[in-house]
Amino acid sequence: MTQANEPAGRPNTDKPTGQQVSPVLKLVLELGPLVVFFMANRYGEALASEFPVLQALGGKIFIGTAFFMVAMTISIVLSHLWMRHVAMMPLVTFVFVLLFGGLTLWLQDETFIKMKPTIVNVIFGGILLAGLFFGKSLLAYVFGAAFQLDAEGWRKLTLRWGLFFFVLAALNEIVWRNFSDDFWITFKIWGIMPLTFAFMLAQFPLLQRHALEAESE
Repeated sequence: MTQANEPAGRPNTDKPTGQQVSPVLKLVLELGPLVVFFMANRYGEALASEFPVLQALGGKIFIGTAFFMVAMTISIVLSHLWMRHVAMMPLVTFVFVLLFGGLTLWLQDETFIKMKPTIVNVIFGGILLAGLFFGKSLLAYVFGAAFQLDAEGWRKLTLRWGLFFFVLAALNEIVWRNFSDDFWITFKIWGIMPLTFAFMLAQFPLLQRHALEAESE
């Protein structure tokens, strides 16, 4: 088979070595920080009134950013403790949340935290498309243990996800530059997440068409 399909038969290096965690708990760990961001921003003024120390952070988007950073840290720590493993994408996102969140609080400029999704999505999309340019379907190295696809299937799936990341980056730029902070934060949860889930569901026909026959043990 081609190089693109080799990872499907290899042990998945991202496979958890600790105890298995339910999909619901994994979803909570991934979406929890965004929900915390949303709630802390929405009730930022009330939180600042109840806990005056938070007033030093600035407006409610800065309070939300601080809570977001803490929630992401807790999520990553719990993922490592429970699964003995942190997937690459959440780990990269965590690093950028700390970096851009820190700049947001330090410089009192929310532009940094707003641009974080754009930069992260461009990086992910760029890596996937660059891999295809060099003949590598990099998604096969990430999801090779979950899906058994032929080389063409991995190539198409990688191309679609690479382009989708750029679509997400463009949407983020459009929303944060043209709408209010509250709308942007709401869109991150109730817009981007359903859109991503719908995109994932739309890939099932491709997965079925290009699935390899299960190898006999």
